[in-house]
Amino acid sequence: MLYWLTNFSDGGDVFNLFRYITFRTGAAFFTALIFGFLFGRPLIDLLRRKQGKGQPIREDGPEGHFVKAGTPTMGGVLILGAVVFSTLLWARLDNPYVWIVLLVTMGFGAIGFADDYAKVSKNNTAGVSGRVRLGLGFVIAAIASGIAAWFHPADLTNQLALPVFKDVLINLGFLFIPFAMIVIVGAANAVNLTDGLDGLAIMPVMIAAGTLGIIAYFVGRSDFTEYLGLHYVPGTGELIVFVAGLIGGGLGFLWYNAPPAAVFMGDTGSLALGGALGAIAVSTKHEIVLAIVGGLFVAEALSVIIQVAYFKRTGKRVFLMAPIHHHFEKRGWAEPQIVIRFWIISLILGLIGLATLKIR
Repeated sequence: MLYWLTNFSDGGDVFNLFRYITFRTGAAFFTALIFGFLFGRPLIDLLRRKQGKGQPIREDGPEGHFVKAGTPTMGGVLILGAVVFSTLLWARLDNPYVWIVLLVTMGFGAIGFADDYAKVSKNNTAGVSGRVRLGLGFVIAAIASGIAAWFHPADLTNQLALPVFKDVLINLGFLFIPFAMIVIVGAANAVNLTDGLDGLAIMPVMIAAGTLGIIAYFVGRSDFTEYLGLHYVPGTGELIVFVAGLIGGGLGFLWYNAPPAAVFMGDTGSLALGGALGAIAVSTKHEIVLAIVGGLFVAEALSVIIQVAYFKRTGKRVFLMAPIHHHFEKRGWAEPQIVIRFWIISLILGLIGLATLKIR
């Protein structure tokens, strides 16, 4: 929004600062961070009053989780408010990729909000039907993927780019949109599965988002794409403003979500943030790299798939409990120990993802 103030700039005044994406990125980060600090406590108090018993705790979950009973959920509202406000304030609103990512973020956030509301209002862990959630998610992802394919350069439309192999493109044709839908919905649900311990999901999300933000900035600049051998997607650099808002809002949330959590992000936050990661990856043509930088989320989702499939086939379990972070809880790892080790793994995966930009 504030970018339009550059229309009143003569090139030598303060309004000229708004032309620079680096300035607007930093401003978006601090705007979202301050938003989180200002509204975090009032929102938590409001959620505590409205929800009463807070987020229902699974009866078959780890025994240590019962002490968390009464903790309010829907804290993702704080992150979404911060990232949307900062993005609308500092990003160029004539950029289609910004609106694609915002559409996915808010759409999946609405699905998560409905699920969280159903859980707290009925005081059980059922929530909205899984089929309904998936169906709505695929509709949102289909719209976003179609718009992204429309705005991609002609030589990249419906193409799948591979990391490392700079000249290799796989033409998916009409299968690109279904593939992109799976990326977005899969990312949303993988982050949702990871959100099971205090602070576990938000830091890996910020690391993955930061990595994708750097990639978006590089991919959106012809000089960087020429030097690194990347595929140039004009306009995607503006997504780094969104990412800065996400990181700022995420840190503001983590202030209250650090163990012991004063609030859970709930499906409102996890589905929205995961969907945002998927939408950024689709926009920048780095869907495969998302599987690397978000490898922790992939592992969490695979642990559930493997557990369910193996149990249905044999009646036995591969893991003591799925998702896999609960397996380590059952093995006696302390919650902060799991969280910090998973953060370290996420950071390593993020660096590996960035390395694919140079290894061509």
